[in-house]
Amino acid sequence: MTEKQDETYDGTFDGTLDGTFDGKYEVIVVGGGAAGLSAALVLGRARRRTLVVDAGEPRNAPAAHMQGFLSRDGMPPAEFLAVGREEIARYGVRLVHDRAVDVTGGQREGFAVRLAAGRTVHARQLVVATGLKDELPPVEGVAERFGRDVVHCPYCHGWEVRDQAFGVLATTPMSVHQALIVTQWSKDVTLFLHTVAEADLTDEDRRRLAAAGVDVVPGEVAGLVVEDDRLTAVRLRDGRVHDREVLFVAPRAVPQTDLLSRLGAEMSETPFGAYPVVDARGLTTVPGLWAAGNASGFAEQVVNAASRGYRAGAAINGELLMTDLDAEAAR
Repeated sequence: MTEKQDETYDGTFDGTLDGTFDGKYEVIVVGGGAAGLSAALVLGRARRRTLVVDAGEPRNAPAAHMQGFLSRDGMPPAEFLAVGREEIARYGVRLVHDRAVDVTGGQREGFAVRLAAGRTVHARQLVVATGLKDELPPVEGVAERFGRDVVHCPYCHGWEVRDQAFGVLATTPMSVHQALIVTQWSKDVTLFLHTVAEADLTDEDRRRLAAAGVDVVPGEVAGLVVEDDRLTAVRLRDGRVHDREVLFVAPRAVPQTDLLSRLGAEMSETPFGAYPVVDARGLTTVPGLWAAGNASGFAEQVVNAASRGYRAGAAINGELLMTDLDAEAAR
């Protein structure tokens, strides 16, 4: 790109390539969240022809703010992504608002990524940073309040809701751990067993819950009581109502790893779904194929996802450089 183009280009395009790039890139990054943008930023600064394909469906879209990211604590997620897009554009990185619907290839022939709009783009290396989706418990009111007074991560939201009356909706025996953790932010915690049987609680669970002062309520939750656009109570199937101001839930995490599977990346089953086997840099078992952020693991908060993307971007630049030097030496 010329200097003039660098100054005026805003980092987006409508799928029509202008001749600067002809549809062939050194790296394609699928996913424009923290991990994808971080990888693209490193690659752009390393002068690599890079394309980001972003479907525009960030996991944290329901949240009004993100926390725990040093210097960005409390920043709205949409603002964070907008700043990231501006930053990658400074270095000539392309961003297309589209969905990657298919991918073929491997390291020797490179990768071909087909977009929903119909175009196919090509790259030598591919980063999958498509994250995961949260499937919420099918309880009336939960989806509508999610990201407000229905939350899932105390490290993301605990400080903002501290000292209020907490409820924890149990969907697996692991919900006991969530109930214990949130007592760090409130001493008024009720664990609604919901779909978990009392018999599934271990003796250790019961001892710890009692020690933490957590009330345990058996019975299935029917829905939430909302007044004046605020959560005020949790309603059980049998008609009982418990006053609560905040409800913690545990969404089912669904990894968006279809592209990795299509390319034959080895997957590892975890309690949270199947994730790719990657090395410390994010390289999968397929040469030239990388995973970053929540596409590589369940517990990647925004700051961790950005770190994963940075690491992958730097490693990819080194891989491309050494491959080219080896080829030149062979000639």
